[in-house]
Amino acid sequence: MSILEKVLNAGEGRMVRRLKAIAAAVSSIEDDYVNLTDEELAGMTEQFRERLDEGETLDDLLPEAFAVAREAAARVLGQRPYDVQVMGGAALHFGNIAEMKTGEGKTLTSVMAVYLNALSGKGVHVITVNDYLAQRDAAWMGRVHEFLGLTVGVVLPNRPAAEHKAAYECDITYGTNNEFGFDYLRDNMAWSKDELVQRGHNFAVVDEVDSILIDEARTPLIISGPAEHSARWYGEFAGVVARLQPGTDGEGDYEVDHSKRTIAVTERGVAKVEDRLGIDNLYESVNTPLVGYLNNAIKAKELYKRDKDYIVSDGEVLIVDEFTGRILHGRRYNEGMHQAIEAKEGVEIKQENQTLATITLQNYFRLYEKLSGMTGTAQTEASEFNKVYKVGVVTIPTHRPMVREDRPDVIYKTEKAKFNAVIEDIAERHQLGQPVLVGTVSVENSEILSQLLRRRGIPHNVLNAKFHAREAEIVAQAGRKGAVTVATNMAGRGTDILLGGNAEFLAANELRQRGLDPLENEEEYAKAMEEVLPNWKQACDAEADEVSAAGGLYVLGTERHESRRIDNQLRGRAGRQGDPGESRFYLSLQDELMRRFRAGAVEAVMERFNIPEDVPIESKMVTRQIKSAQAQIEGQNAEIRKNVLKYDEVLNKQRQVVYAERLRVLNGEDLSDQVRNMIDDTVEAYVRGATSDGYGEDWDLEQLWSSLKQLYPVGVTIEELEEEAGGSRAGMDADFLVARLKEDANAAYDRREEELGTEGVRQLERMVLLQVIDRKWREHLYEMDYLQEGINLRAYAQRDPVVEYQREGFDMFATMMDGIKEETVGFLYNIDVQVTEPEPEAGADEVALLDKPVEIRAKGLNQAPRRQGLQYSAPTIDGESSPGAVAVEQAEQQAPALGVGRPAPGAPAAPGRTAPSAPQRPASGLRGPAVPSAAARRPAPNQAEASNGPSRNAPCPCGSGRKYKRCHGAPNGGN
Repeated sequence: MSILEKVLNAGEGRMVRRLKAIAAAVSSIEDDYVNLTDEELAGMTEQFRERLDEGETLDDLLPEAFAVAREAAARVLGQRPYDVQVMGGAALHFGNIAEMKTGEGKTLTSVMAVYLNALSGKGVHVITVNDYLAQRDAAWMGRVHEFLGLTVGVVLPNRPAAEHKAAYECDITYGTNNEFGFDYLRDNMAWSKDELVQRGHNFAVVDEVDSILIDEARTPLIISGPAEHSARWYGEFAGVVARLQPGTDGEGDYEVDHSKRTIAVTERGVAKVEDRLGIDNLYESVNTPLVGYLNNAIKAKELYKRDKDYIVSDGEVLIVDEFTGRILHGRRYNEGMHQAIEAKEGVEIKQENQTLATITLQNYFRLYEKLSGMTGTAQTEASEFNKVYKVGVVTIPTHRPMVREDRPDVIYKTEKAKFNAVIEDIAERHQLGQPVLVGTVSVENSEILSQLLRRRGIPHNVLNAKFHAREAEIVAQAGRKGAVTVATNMAGRGTDILLGGNAEFLAANELRQRGLDPLENEEEYAKAMEEVLPNWKQACDAEADEVSAAGGLYVLGTERHESRRIDNQLRGRAGRQGDPGESRFYLSLQDELMRRFRAGAVEAVMERFNIPEDVPIESKMVTRQIKSAQAQIEGQNAEIRKNVLKYDEVLNKQRQVVYAERLRVLNGEDLSDQVRNMIDDTVEAYVRGATSDGYGEDWDLEQLWSSLKQLYPVGVTIEELEEEAGGSRAGMDADFLVARLKEDANAAYDRREEELGTEGVRQLERMVLLQVIDRKWREHLYEMDYLQEGINLRAYAQRDPVVEYQREGFDMFATMMDGIKEETVGFLYNIDVQVTEPEPEAGADEVALLDKPVEIRAKGLNQAPRRQGLQYSAPTIDGESSPGAVAVEQAEQQAPALGVGRPAPGAPAAPGRTAPSAPQRPASGLRGPAVPSAAARRPAPNQAEASNGPSRNAPCPCGSGRKYKRCHGAPNGGN
């Protein structure tokens, strides 16, 4: 060991000594619990909890709690944790990664740390790599926890939210990393507090921590769904607007102010649009999204010029930087403007799917107050664990000395020669009765080997990590005499290979053949198990002696993996608990790893010495080169993970702000002060935008008042303010306008509150804010996704892509927050609301009536339509699919777009807005003003729903036989 390694390992040495002292302390008090009855032992849990309530800490309880859990495991499972397992459990409790060799009993090790931390009542999450192991461990180790009075749950995919919530309410919850992460994201898409399933992130124990936190961390978790904006409407309005004519002073179909880059639709234009679409009132609340399509289509026609503001290249609309003239790859106009331009140009409208929620595994697991893990191979990634997750790696000594013999790699010139040598080696050892575990890096190579083994008549099993329960059973028997098992590098995780076979699996198989089911006939099954298990144990012990004499388990690798950890995991299958064992890797110059790194030099040596194709070479130099190649690839993968994390760090800060705000809303907090601040900020932004140029007499206050009237019912006139300012506009300044209009807007909101009642307004505030946040956040994620796709091209301009992403991401987030304020204010003033007071029940007193909340009803606010076809994208290393695999869920809850009675194809916008909402950002000009609803304008009865659904005259999809406009498209929804 080098001096540097000794320095780096000094801290670990101190930790190991500390863990040994804890194990000794646990052993010293173990006798205190051996003589307790089962009831007395289980009663210790309540005593520990009382001591915690009195001020003791978990560290104070550690020796006693570990001793109790140790005794419980011995009674329930018949397995008493060794001292090294106690050390591993303590390492987990202190927030470390316990590196324990394969077969050292990591699953049992976790029981003590999980029990101790579950005493706090805050919940413990045990994360595994697949659903089978989550179920198995919850049922297996859960018996110990339940014996001690704790509750155990398991979260599985495609189960109702109620089941997940019940599982998280338990003291201990088992599940996979993907399911925990998706539940977190779904919680932050929830429409009500009742839909939340998780209750915090207290303590997590991650099994196979290197696989989950390192290998899978290159791909984030993503929930995506169909984009709300409909390509159909963009195309429809592009055609409508092409027939409209601009004008001035009320003439024409719309007016354009090129200096302020705004448009206003005239009454004549509105009438033409209504006639073309076959609707009665464009400004009815259910048609609010259509106004946004109309405004964007006119802006695309008049304000965005081809080959000036954008170009069309290979069927794609690309933005031109107005200052440099460069193409801004990876940028899109937001709020539907880019799609409107695409419709105008007749190119493909790119918004089929959008991200609804996303998080990297790194940022999810950093939510936990305390994180720990266990694996057989973590030291090679210790630096990354410490830097990213702030956890250390502690190597736990083995219970018995390791006696496995790791032989040098052998290298052949061709893959064919390598496989022939592998088959010969397997055949020879199979004949001697030595079990062989063959590791491959791909399913394809497994099939090749299986075919060659069949030709030689060698019985074998092929595993490819798709059916975890069946694989665990097969791998458990991979140590039987003469067994040959061909497995991909991830097969059989979590299952020990016992020499001579696993007696419990064999006994269970015999009972299954008898027709006994442990669930249907629990008592009969348990009685039968007691009868057959001793016989199988005796047979397995006798067979284990024969296998040990033959050399123990032989692990044969057919190719080096990119990661040394995976190779070490394969090797670690042999030599568990002091068993004899042997390992060797067979390589060829045609292997991918060899082709990528320095295979030419080795081939030149073989050619020079005229070494035949079927003669291998053994060289420490080649082995060193292979390790060097693996280290290079590990470095490249680490850079990928680092890069993913860099980009997600930008989103993570934004995510925390948005999710914290959502949680405030869901928890029913009083948002009145926040809403008042939003009103002040929005009004000030309007005024500052209209008065940024020139003097008072030059300001277009008529335009400003026109815009403000769409935001809220303005109660003062320009003339009144002129009189207050001394009789002329010249006497007014921006600060005076801001102060008076803020006062007026707040007075209007006071009247709104009197109209709806204090509780009614508070409830409306929460409902509106939640939906505006959700929709704006989804739009923001879409824009950030698109930005990231092309941001790397900035490197050609000598600009750091990550810095550019951070800068532009910050600007986009600020724009989103401004838009949230503006739209929230617009909806609060304008949306049509009905307030239903609680009706008194017979015999109820007034006090009981006051406890009942008022009910707020507004179109689009009272129901959470189900989003169809949500897609869950997540990394996987277990063979189901490649990283980034996508699973589709048929339906999931979604907050609807505001201002419409059903899911709408777009965001709400107001017509005719001609003053900017805030000073424009000169860097991009990518933000059209966020426009509030004008639902109160021009109400009209019998209005059809404008959505992505059927036309008004089409048969209603409910099957009633009536036309859609007479059924669910009618104002009363067909009732």
